[in-house]
Amino acid sequence: MANLVNKHTKLQTSIMYNLKIITSTVRPGRKGPLVAAWIAEIAKKHEEFNVELLDLGDIKLPLMDEANHPTMQKYEHEHTKKWSASIDEADAFIFVTAEYDFNYPAPLRNALEYLFHEWGYKAAGIVSYGGISAGTRAANSLKADLATFKIVPIYEAVNFPLFTQYINEEGEFVPTDSAYKTAENMIRELVRWTKGLKIVKESK
Repeated sequence: MANLVNKHTKLQTSIMYNLKIITSTVRPGRKGPLVAAWIAEIAKKHEEFNVELLDLGDIKLPLMDEANHPTMQKYEHEHTKKWSASIDEADAFIFVTAEYDFNYPAPLRNALEYLFHEWGYKAAGIVSYGGISAGTRAANSLKADLATFKIVPIYEAVNFPLFTQYINEEGEFVPTDSAYKTAENMIRELVRWTKGLKIVKESK
């Protein structure tokens, strides 16, 4: 009996979940990829997650151009089909967002609106950056919108005020130790929510 229990426990701990880290900005000179790379390296230390960065600046989704409503999943364009496949295989997300005019950037909203079912019943952490407000207004707006896609934004978050102070002369993003601790806490909670929502998603 003990051997069976140990074997079951080993199988449980070997499960890996697909974590997609999505940046929000596409403009030249953007710093979002630096912040995304930083949180990705922390996430990769957690054996529960298989981490992939999705840079909207590289993916280059056009302004929503599908004729059919996303709930129908009748996609006509190849870029939509690729985006759908990438998001569908995800088990959890981390959104890395800047703050533009008290809100999160339009390319991220556009990326969300391309799909519907692919987003649902998955947890999300948010990393925001900006000036004095640390991107928190953008993060709060994003949280509200994520719920409409049946994404569950977790309470724990990472926020960077005056974030350029953490970019060194080599162009690396090097925040404080407290930021690392906050990020670790968010990712641990994201693991817990991902496990729970996986059960919810599969209980149709």
